[in-house]
Amino acid sequence: MQVTKTSLEDVLVIEANVYGDDRGYFMETYHQERYREIGIDRRFVQDNLSFSTKGCLRGLHFQITHPQAKLVQVISGEAFDVAVDIRPGSPTFGKWTGVRLAGRTGRQLFIPEGFAHGFVVLSESAHFLYKCSQLYHPEDEGGILWSDPEIGIEWPLQPESLSPKDAGYPVLSQIPGDKLYAPETV
Repeated sequence: MQVTKTSLEDVLVIEANVYGDDRGYFMETYHQERYREIGIDRRFVQDNLSFSTKGCLRGLHFQITHPQAKLVQVISGEAFDVAVDIRPGSPTFGKWTGVRLAGRTGRQLFIPEGFAHGFVVLSESAHFLYKCSQLYHPEDEGGILWSDPEIGIEWPLQPESLSPKDAGYPVLSQIPGDKLYAPETV
């Protein structure tokens, strides 16, 4: 397994070892001890799978008081995946990083708490799988407009499909800090 840091602190690209032959391939997509050794020490409590067609853009989503760390990967097809730092006071607040994920590569992206997340499908279709460190709380969900000019994400294609909710999110500068990343303290 190979790990590469991105321009955003703690957002990591992980290249799983893929073992292939004429029958197909095998890869280990998660091993708690190995991930702990590279600094990903989260208890994942929910797995999500989405299927989308080419040009579908989902995001930019986050949870406010129940922030989720995510370990994301494409298991078939290809997508461009994005993380945006939404931690008020962070030196990289409002900055983004993106990576192409494809089922055949074994590449994953680890996105810690305090980041918005989104992706656009590049292939005819894609199955997108992600592990989450918190359960989904619909009442706690927030979002940023995918095309926020101040963030300036360089999407590799214009979306052809976008939910009304995703199309209606505000730009980052219109969201108060306590509505971005305000994890509950216990």
